[in-house]
Amino acid sequence: MTTLSTHRSRFTRVPQRLTVRETLRLGPRLRRIRFHGEALQDIVHAGPGAHLKLLLPVSGANSTGDAQWPDGFRSVARAYSLRRVDFAENLLDVDFVLHGDEGPGSRWAIRAAIGDIIGLAGVGGPPLSSAAADFHLLAGDLTALPAIAAVLETLPATAIGAALIEVPDAADQLVLQHPPGVQLHWLHARASSQLTGAVRQIRWLAEARVFATIAGESASVLAIRQYLLRERGLSPASLYTVPYWCRGWSEEDYHDERHRCMDGNT
Repeated sequence: MTTLSTHRSRFTRVPQRLTVRETLRLGPRLRRIRFHGEALQDIVHAGPGAHLKLLLPVSGANSTGDAQWPDGFRSVARAYSLRRVDFAENLLDVDFVLHGDEGPGSRWAIRAAIGDIIGLAGVGGPPLSSAAADFHLLAGDLTALPAIAAVLETLPATAIGAALIEVPDAADQLVLQHPPGVQLHWLHARASSQLTGAVRQIRWLAEARVFATIAGESASVLAIRQYLLRERGLSPASLYTVPYWCRGWSEEDYHDERHRCMDGNT
């Protein structure tokens, strides 16, 4: 499997079908689903961890993001991170966080079987890393793990930095490919997130060009963003920050707010 390039991506007008080819349980709360698609060359421009706009099947009407498949397939649109793609074999990997039947993504992923079909409406979002950076800072929770893992795999072997990933417990930790100069820190979630405090402990040279990739729960992402901008002096152009979810909000209620924040990163 090969990862994608780092060019800015775009959405397509006509969705294509993705068929489940294989499933793999990565941990108690993470399931990888490998899809086959006939026209994956259409997304060759996308970057590692890019936002995939997936059309997931739903039963009955849904007011948020409904789409109509040409043959009557009813779907709801949700964004997921591109984990890996193989253009030679037309295979695409997406890692789904499992959190019961609360949202359409988890609900579908729990039950997904070989031969099931979803739609791919395109790929979008800004680059999640910068080749010009001297120091790469990546931080997020379990929902950000697929994107962080994809970025780590594509960094130069000489890259310097730190990746901080907060997961519920040790069973959710994965073996990740990363440059030896990028230190990997696993945090175990408690009653409140430790992520912001852990990011504050990371140090880099004052003259270093830093690029930060921050994703996950809204409060943590916004707190880290403010810290990096106001206290560490990073410019907005040196940040990729996207809140994937918000504590106390349902997936349906937070859907529109999440995409408003994502639009702010373009």
